[in-house]
Amino acid sequence: MRDPSHTPQPWLAALGPSLAEALPRLYGTANDPLVGELINALSAALGRGDLELDLNGPAPAEVSAASWPEEHRNALANSPLCRDPDGPMALEAGRLQWRRWQRQRQEVIEALIARAGSLEPPASSGGAGTQGLPALEGLDGRQRQAVAAVLSHGLVLLEGGPGTGKTSTVATMIAAFRAVEPGGRLHLAAPTGKAAGRLRAATGGTIPCTTLHRLLESRGDRFGRHRGRPLELDLLVVDEVSMLDLGLMAALLEALPTSCRLVLVGDPGQLPPIAPGAVLQELQRPEHRGQLGAAAITLTTTYRNAGAIAAVASALRQGLATDPIATILPLLQALEPTDNLQWRPCSPRTLPPELLERLRRHQASLAGLAAHCRPGTDQGCHELLAARDRLLVMAPQRQGRWGLEAIHRTLLGERLDGVLQDLPAGTPVLCRRNLPELDLANGDVGLLVGGPGPSARLLFGDGSGEATWIHPGQLAGAAEPALALTVHKAQGSEAEEVIVLLPSGGSQDGRLLYTALTRARQGALLFTDTASGAYEK
Repeated sequence: MRDPSHTPQPWLAALGPSLAEALPRLYGTANDPLVGELINALSAALGRGDLELDLNGPAPAEVSAASWPEEHRNALANSPLCRDPDGPMALEAGRLQWRRWQRQRQEVIEALIARAGSLEPPASSGGAGTQGLPALEGLDGRQRQAVAAVLSHGLVLLEGGPGTGKTSTVATMIAAFRAVEPGGRLHLAAPTGKAAGRLRAATGGTIPCTTLHRLLESRGDRFGRHRGRPLELDLLVVDEVSMLDLGLMAALLEALPTSCRLVLVGDPGQLPPIAPGAVLQELQRPEHRGQLGAAAITLTTTYRNAGAIAAVASALRQGLATDPIATILPLLQALEPTDNLQWRPCSPRTLPPELLERLRRHQASLAGLAAHCRPGTDQGCHELLAARDRLLVMAPQRQGRWGLEAIHRTLLGERLDGVLQDLPAGTPVLCRRNLPELDLANGDVGLLVGGPGPSARLLFGDGSGEATWIHPGQLAGAAEPALALTVHKAQGSEAEEVIVLLPSGGSQDGRLLYTALTRARQGALLFTDTASGAYEK
């Protein structure tokens, strides 16, 4: 699902009609209007981050509903454009796809399933399973299965919602692997800098941990690590796999030697990646789960994040295909003032005053701490970075009265139109691109220190390691204020308190609200508008 805040590029609207005209000509066939509709719809789906059309589902806006889907199926059956092996489209089990990505998806899934096959246990384990391995006390049965799986499978898929013990299970898996392969080469990775920072902190910071782009030595549209120069690893753990797209997974598998064990960790209830190809969602298909067998483990026991947040998240997770507000409305209406989730239905005409008051206090706190930081040193850095992670405000849209631009315009005024270094000290700033030369990843959030003005610098870091200082001019065109984030950009983050704005008329994908609320470590505040009666208390 494409980020609802994302504005499609102008060329995308013209792509479908252009392909519908060009492909029949290139393949020497007549222009069938029904096939042209499908090409247009498949191109529009790509703009949303989807690689396929479900011909068993509702008719997309780009096709004539009266002909959907049987006449469209017949048109595809008679068209060279959907004919093996060279047609540009492929129809598989009612799913129409671009053949290029269909082949890549098939190759990636087959490679993952092949890795999940049983391996010989490491020689020093004596084939004794988990007996005698460290730190198994306190783990439930499924966690123990995961620990055993990392010793007997080339790939382990570890899934679970928030607070189900994924991180502690990974730590024990690593300890078990080290016990049987003391010299094994380990690495931790995640799709974004925020997620990598959380993983590093959660595992003690003793194992190398980077973004996947940095691990693969990203060079724009190429990677320095590949089949000819593979990674020198024996165990790789990748967290937040729900954010991993098809292209990045294909690049990772190409660079990973067959002898390296791979652990994929994620929550399938979260949002899929913005880029096309949701690998974790694909692995949820029953046929693929069956092929993974004992290498796929789902953790279900909740150990933290209890209370109302957990109850609402669980309801959303079980009802992702339905209207999320209708799913959780009884729970919202039953909330008590002492619950760790609070709900505020309010007027959609203006930003909620409670939100603005809370954000202004956060601004003031960050500005005060930024005044005690010295750019280029560690003085005051950890305190400022910790304060950044106390509050996370999320909205699904950039535009609109409850969008990111309205929030930033209200809080920053005319300074929003200037350069980064003119923003107030302590302002969070989002990096919007992967910049390996600066050791920054798309989604990293820094803070302005020493400004406003020419002396301003940007502080980046996760609070557990060495801070990175960047001149704001180095991010010209690649950064923006981040007092609030879209839910997609916040994915992989956590904060003590989260505030979520959910206007009516936006995305009704339950994964968006689920992802937003589960960013909270302690408390969450949900604002919905009263434009729809379903949002009223």
